[in-house]
Amino acid sequence: MEIKEAQQQVDHWIKTVGVRYFSELTNMAILTEEVGELARIMARKYGDQSFKESDKNKDLADEMADVLWVLICLANQTGVDLTEALVKNFEKKNIRDANRHKDNEKLKG
Repeated sequence: MEIKEAQQQVDHWIKTVGVRYFSELTNMAILTEEVGELARIMARKYGDQSFKESDKNKDLADEMADVLWVLICLANQTGVDLTEALVKNFEKKNIRDANRHKDNEKLKG
């Protein structure tokens, strides 16, 4: 699925099943909550924390998809074309970081 298609499908779902978008501020709070849920799974799976019983059935991919869903909602609400934004972001990083990481001694070896 292309990003543009994902934005269209989320918009269609919101307008037909979800009734309407939550406010931008509410969706920003929800995005923060979803990132926190993703961080919780990452800390337990790849970090030093152990799983709580309530965390054992959490799906990493599903948590990432929740983050993406709400980010797409915010993009739709604010008129951001995520494909265009990502292309511009790559351009920015290619100029700004052309040698930054190659020259970083911390990343060598």
